[in-house]
Amino acid sequence: MKLLHLIVGARPNFMKIAPLYKEFSRYPNEFQLRLIHTGQHYDEKMSKFFFSDLKLPLPDEYLEVGSGSHGEQTARIIDRYEKVLMRDKPDLVFVAGDVNSTAACAIDAVKMNIPVVHIEAGLRSFDKTMPEEINRIITDAIADYLLTPSPDANKNLLAEGKPEENIYYVGNIMIDSLIKYLPIAKDSAVLKTNDLKENEYGLITLHRPANVDDPKALSIILDALEMIAEKIPLAFPIHPRTQRRLIEFELERRAKSINNLLLIPPVGYYDFLKLEMEARLILTDSGGIQEESTYFGIPCLTLRPNTERPITITEGTNKLVALDIESMVSETDAILQGASKKGKVPKYWDGNTSTRIVEIFRKA
Repeated sequence: MKLLHLIVGARPNFMKIAPLYKEFSRYPNEFQLRLIHTGQHYDEKMSKFFFSDLKLPLPDEYLEVGSGSHGEQTARIIDRYEKVLMRDKPDLVFVAGDVNSTAACAIDAVKMNIPVVHIEAGLRSFDKTMPEEINRIITDAIADYLLTPSPDANKNLLAEGKPEENIYYVGNIMIDSLIKYLPIAKDSAVLKTNDLKENEYGLITLHRPANVDDPKALSIILDALEMIAEKIPLAFPIHPRTQRRLIEFELERRAKSINNLLLIPPVGYYDFLKLEMEARLILTDSGGIQEESTYFGIPCLTLRPNTERPITITEGTNKLVALDIESMVSETDAILQGASKKGKVPKYWDGNTSTRIVEIFRKA
């Protein structure tokens, strides 16, 4: 029997690890599972929501690393997870995505000669000013199994000299969670609770440092949202980081004064899926939401100069938009006037990615 560590740390990890945990659990005679939560997302609403909504068991280990600079947080994860590894000595460590927990736990495991599996390997924005890009590059450089969500990821890894036999095109595991919980999400009352009507509102999500850690950038975004909200109501679930910056930069009152901009606390997974699937458009800086909007066929404007998920542009409904008022407003106007991308669901975004992954390790 193989002992597996499955690592979660931040919101996107939950949707990637949950279907994998459930699929491995179907083979109790072959795999023993331990769920490790680093505590990178220490906000209760951002963490407990996803454990309960995704029906994950309580973690076997909770490292409680909390907030801090990238260096502080990464160092705490490395220090605390190493102790767990020394005690457990797992056969494989599964990390997902591009957060600090991903790179830190991978480094720990590799230094102890424990094979690392990277879910969502090979994605590249080619922008090293993004902390997530550094985490992706480091993790892919040291991982033993590289599980990719799209053909561009395979090409990136091969171009970087990774052996072809280490690369597995398995599809997008986030869509496994989306498909599984879609029937529940459809019954969510979040629209009624917030007085929103289907296809008659825009959904806003913002959390990346380039957008919310700079008072000038955040002010530009609020100015643009005010102009957009004159044309369509906007629902804005506030990420804890963004909420802190609004207060720190003395912009909270400004945000609350915008007519038709509905500021709401973080919502659970079911409620957020409902908000996505019924939106007229989405404005975001999240990687995962680019993918989910592509699956739903909802027009998505990504407030970034680049994306590590180009398939959401070439095949999906996503479009990059510059951080300036004119671009944000004009691109929104185009969508409201019917000039949005139609897109299609990419290959292997079918709800069976976790099955393909588990079969790899049943045969290994």
